Amino acid sequence: MEAITEMRNPMLPGSDEAGVEQKERVSIVDFKMVTFSLAGKDYAIDIMKVKEIAKAGHFTYVPNTLPFVLGVYNLRGDIIPIIDLRRFFNIEVPEREKDALENMLIVSVEDQPFGVVVDVIDKVVGIQESSIQPPHPLFGDINIKYIYGIVESNDRLYVLLDIDRIFGTKVFAYPEKRTQDLPSAEDRVPGNVSVATVAPVEKSTSQGMSSLEAVSSQSYVTEQKSVAEKESKPQVSGALKEEEFGGPDADFGFIKDGLQRFKSFYTTEVNEDWVKRRFDEWVRKKGKDSYQISSEKDAEEFLEPFYSSHTGGFWSKEYSQSLYEALPANSAKQICVWNPGCGKGYEAYSLACVLRKKYPDARIKIYAQDIDLLSISNAPLLSVPNEIASSWYGPFLTQGVTGAYSFKPEIKEMILFEYHDCMHTNTMPVVDLVYCRDLISFLDPSVQKTLLNDFDEKLKGNGRVIVGENETLSHMANWSETMVGSVVIYGKQ
Repeated sequence: MEAITEMRNPMLPGSDEAGVEQKERVSIVDFKMVTFSLAGKDYAIDIMKVKEIAKAGHFTYVPNTLPFVLGVYNLRGDIIPIIDLRRFFNIEVPEREKDALENMLIVSVEDQPFGVVVDVIDKVVGIQESSIQPPHPLFGDINIKYIYGIVESNDRLYVLLDIDRIFGTKVFAYPEKRTQDLPSAEDRVPGNVSVATVAPVEKSTSQGMSSLEAVSSQSYVTEQKSVAEKESKPQVSGALKEEEFGGPDADFGFIKDGLQRFKSFYTTEVNEDWVKRRFDEWVRKKGKDSYQISSEKDAEEFLEPFYSSHTGGFWSKEYSQSLYEALPANSAKQICVWNPGCGKGYEAYSLACVLRKKYPDARIKIYAQDIDLLSISNAPLLSVPNEIASSWYGPFLTQGVTGAYSFKPEIKEMILFEYHDCMHTNTMPVVDLVYCRDLISFLDPSVQKTLLNDFDEKLKGNGRVIVGENETLSHMANWSETMVGSVVIYGKQ
């Protein structure tokens, strides 16, 4: 912590020479930020997130990346993505000359370096952290969810950016699962459906991902109090007998509340059957004295069996074959697919391989969307381990000069990785398939309804929807359910 002492000049009127006691003012600098400008406005980033400042111009273009991804850059042997922060915030940028030098902040998010292009890099400013004011939409042309706060220093007003939220890292953690930015109860902001968690419960799904209809923390507390008052009788499911595990103490309602609070998992008709079955198993396993969900760790353990097979990883031959058989015949020349919550790209690439095999003559386009910028920026560069190359993926892979495997260009060209919150307006065309596993359950019930309506509107008459293995649309009258092997697929009634 750095202390800065400012003393009055003894030669000035009113100083010691005038017989006035010398005054001393001490301010504590406990926060430093790197300041820069975008379109003439002042912004800043926590200096702890900045590794270095650089200038560079030659970036290697990567196909099928987002408009604000300028390409990749070799930084002393590390290949890092380069993000134009101006384009990310929809700020008009003059046409860039080839190899023109750009001002870059090299930032680190979860040990992943990024090059962030800005207009002008200014200086390092030290402030008191207590002087940071809450963000307000009037203080910038960017989405308030990306603003950590507002701070004034030396008569200049800085918009302090939250670099973790921009790059979508504060998301729920379950190993190699989807990477959607889902808010915790403590971090819900009215009117914002795409905020990150306050305490990193790192890595979940994506898209929208970041993407819940929010309510304030106070509203949540009030809601929970109301639930507790209403549910005076236990709601025990299935074969679980009330007297067997403590009667009223075995309260299914509090399990639902715990899942919502600690993992933003909402128990609705989409997943209620699974939650009830899991509740029975849970109480029998934990016993009547310790079954309640009182921490994030408890919630993660409860939800561990929820996630679909091969989520966040390469698919087995058995699963890919089951999906191949479940997909309907389609003679269309062009097939469009919506894959919200694509995460790191394993799912999108695997789906592309199955679709290419199923529809060899069609032009296939997969809109793979997520709000985790880190994941979708790296997805076009996804490499394939040698052991996977010898599996069913083999015909869809190519081997580089270094011996490393990657997907063939014809597979990569099928996928458009997009930074997009699935609850915002989507301009893509009508689709033949919606592939959306383990996402709906992490959305507020009203948002679930909106998303399912969006599926209905965007899906062709003969289209199909696939949701998580422990999610269902059977409660909705406009969807028919068919099971082929281990895959459940939904079509319009």
